[in-house]
Amino acid sequence: MAGTGGSPLLRSPSPVMNTMPTPPSAAVFDVEAASGARRLGIKPAADAGAAFVLESKGKWWHAGFHLTTAIVGPTVLTLPYALRGMGWALGLVALTAVAAVTFYAYYLMSRVLDHCEAHGRRHIRFRELAADVLGPHAPHLLLNVEDLDGCSTWWSPCKLPSTPVLPSGASFLRLTAYKYIMYSDLAPNGPLKLYHFIIVVAVVLSLLSQLPSFHSLRYINLGSLLLSFGYTILVSAACIRAGALSDVPEKDYSLSSSNSEKTFNAFLSISILASVFGNGILPEIQATLAPPAAGKMMKALVLCYTVVLFTFYLPAITGYWAFGSQVQSNVLQSLMPDKGPSLAPTWLLGLAVVLVLLQLLAIALVYSQVAYEIMEKSSADAARGRFSRRNVAPRVALRTAYVAACAFVAAMLPFFGDIVGVVGAVGFIPLDFVLPVVMYNMALAPPRRSPVYLANVAIMVVFTGVGLIGAVASVRKLVLDAGQFKLFSGNVVD
Repeated sequence: MAGTGGSPLLRSPSPVMNTMPTPPSAAVFDVEAASGARRLGIKPAADAGAAFVLESKGKWWHAGFHLTTAIVGPTVLTLPYALRGMGWALGLVALTAVAAVTFYAYYLMSRVLDHCEAHGRRHIRFRELAADVLGPHAPHLLLNVEDLDGCSTWWSPCKLPSTPVLPSGASFLRLTAYKYIMYSDLAPNGPLKLYHFIIVVAVVLSLLSQLPSFHSLRYINLGSLLLSFGYTILVSAACIRAGALSDVPEKDYSLSSSNSEKTFNAFLSISILASVFGNGILPEIQATLAPPAAGKMMKALVLCYTVVLFTFYLPAITGYWAFGSQVQSNVLQSLMPDKGPSLAPTWLLGLAVVLVLLQLLAIALVYSQVAYEIMEKSSADAARGRFSRRNVAPRVALRTAYVAACAFVAAMLPFFGDIVGVVGAVGFIPLDFVLPVVMYNMALAPPRRSPVYLANVAIMVVFTGVGLIGAVASVRKLVLDAGQFKLFSGNVVD
């Protein structure tokens, strides 16, 4: 019987339950407090983080630009490596399956946000949404998994959300790593070290971080979208050229002969795919839309995944075709081997790296907005102007300090390639694959025997298992490579 038995997180509410009040979220408490304050003649305090950083005035295509920047980044250059762990058939099937499931999960998350807005509870933060749908007694892990997802985004080769400084340092490192790798290839005995590039990137990001709001990044993120087309075309062309060279060894696409090794590699690849498609800030992106936001995110998702189809499949296929089982964790490293000449013209690789670097700046800015929103919620005064001295001074100080802290972490911990799979399995899979289907089943309550409900349960079960096994496989590889890790190293361990 619907609404009885089973997991409480997947229970379809009975008609009696539907008449019960929804568990209050932080936003609901804020509304009630504001109403009480007005009855007493007191003007309620405004949320400066929402008013200044997450201002709601964007169009659906602006949200599409934000989504594309949050999802499509230089992590696409790890996709040939992900295919290496599964082979052609299983690899392309897994890539397609993850793309379809993430699109579906993000669509469900948007539907839940629209549902809450239609009932007078518009949420602009993931925590508020989780507290509203899952209730105030939801497991603490579910309410805080967004922070872990933030770690995984920064630890991946290009993205970032969240508030902690540690994850930010990892994405910061990736910015400097691309510069340093290209410089080392062009000038092997040059005087510049990794920390020099870290300082340069820190200065640039400190200046760009003063852009006041998420909405103010809309044209930067349009540029990011175009940049993703640019470097994927360049890198794919370089891979085709390298694979067509007459003196290259015969291509080998075979998998490991050990069944256990083959299994671990496959689940590690799935964890990498999860981190590549991960996006932990969809509620914040939807918050930038001018209300009502209902239906607009679907258009934004279609725009985003149109770009995904091109920018993900092209480098994945050409990179794996060119290098087979010898492909490195970043295909640029295969094109610029440590020994021997580059396998593509230096100008082409140099231009590709420049485009990657420019997009990484945009990605860092997008994911930093979550941290900046939290900072301004506590430090800014919404009653004053956004550019008043009262608000500008703490904004400049806090954002600059945040970037400086990221720079320090990047210099201290230059080894993140292996961590991508770990945090992809532990961070992205719960937030981007499991929680959206759980929230949809609870908030919109489809019948328990409906195809939607059953599909959501299947996704939850499958990807919970994939996340657990992927975490084990990723930790295993991390342990095997631990001997290369060194604090404040002058080299980047990938």
